Amino acid sequence: MTEVSSLTGRLLVATPALADPNFDRAVVLLLDHDEEGSLGVVLNRPTPVDVADILEGWGELAGTPGVVFQGGPVSLDSALGVAVIPGDEEMSEGTRSRAGRRDPVGFRRVHGAIGLVDLEAPPELLASALGSLRIFAGYSGWGPGQLETELADGAWYVVESEPGDVSSPDPERLWRAVLRRQRSELAMVATYPDDASLN
Repeated sequence: MTEVSSLTGRLLVATPALADPNFDRAVVLLLDHDEEGSLGVVLNRPTPVDVADILEGWGELAGTPGVVFQGGPVSLDSALGVAVIPGDEEMSEGTRSRAGRRDPVGFRRVHGAIGLVDLEAPPELLASALGSLRIFAGYSGWGPGQLETELADGAWYVVESEPGDVSSPDPERLWRAVLRRQRSELAMVATYPDDASLN
């Protein structure tokens, strides 16, 4: 098997040609990617369910909109917390923050300032450290080599993430916003109509 170059921390942006309705115009943050497979969360699928209604104490920490997001089609009955620690954009997993502090208890750094939150931990342990928090029901997963095949088939654009992507206050416009900020022909894809038949 060929060596897999990790895309952890990058965004998968669905191409207009991607036929899977689970990922139509999806922006997926990859939380793990290696030779054993990939795991990520869809950043632009808010649900009508308030975080406070299902996870006591976490509602106040959730960014706007303070709802649960559908992270993908796998394990919809499980919850994942993804957060950003402000000022730590340049830090990597297992390093000290700029002020010399260790990551807070209940936070596992994934990439730069972005990390996973242990939702079993008391929210007050993390309240002062987190800049933003999103709660996801379910996740997106790919088996060994599956994502690489989809990339080769042109199903996804791979672009750099920014810490603000996790907490975008306007998630429904994230697909266009991420494409628009690219310094390549991808910026033009942002103008692709929702329904190509109307073009």
